[in-house]
Amino acid sequence: MSSPIDKPQQLTHLDEQGNIHMVDVTTRPDTMREAIAKGRIRMQPETVRLIEHNQVSKGSVLETAKIAGIMAAKQTPQLIPLCHPLPMTHIDLHFLLDSEQGCISIEGRTRTTYKTGVDVEALTAVTVAALTIYDMCKGLDTTITLEQAYVSQKSGGKSGTVSFTPEQRS
Repeated sequence: MSSPIDKPQQLTHLDEQGNIHMVDVTTRPDTMREAIAKGRIRMQPETVRLIEHNQVSKGSVLETAKIAGIMAAKQTPQLIPLCHPLPMTHIDLHFLLDSEQGCISIEGRTRTTYKTGVDVEALTAVTVAALTIYDMCKGLDTTITLEQAYVSQKSGGKSGTVSFTPEQRS
C-alpha cells in the first residue's frame, strides 16, 4: 500500500503554465477502478430511532438517501469541474445506525472499468446521502451535523490500492 504523502506530485489539473485543464486520459489503459468513501452524520438519538423505525413523516429516510446518493454519483461530472464522465458499473450505499450515540455512518462503494478512478463519485454519493438525511429530518432536529466524509480506499490505478483512515476525534 502506498501513502498519499510519499512524494510531492505535480497538480494534474494544471498545465506547465499553471492554466487549468482537464487531464487527458486518452492513452491510459482501462482497468477496474473501485473506491470506498465513508461519512458520518450526527443528530439527536431520538431522531436516529425515528429513522430506524421508519417513523419520519417525509418517508423512508434511508431509502431516499440511498437513491439520492446513487443518482449524485452518476452526476458527479455535472457537479465537479474537470471531472471525467465515467461509465459507472456499480454504486451502492450502506448505513449503520447508532441510536445511542446519535450517529449514522454511511459507506459508499463505486466501481467501473475505465481510465480514471471513481473516488470522487464515491465521496459524492456519501455526501449527498448525508445531505438528504439532513433535508428529510431538519424539521425534527435542528442539531444535525455532517461530521466526516473521506475516501477510505481506492484501487485500480497506477498507485495500486490506497487506504486511509482519519484520526479518531472526540
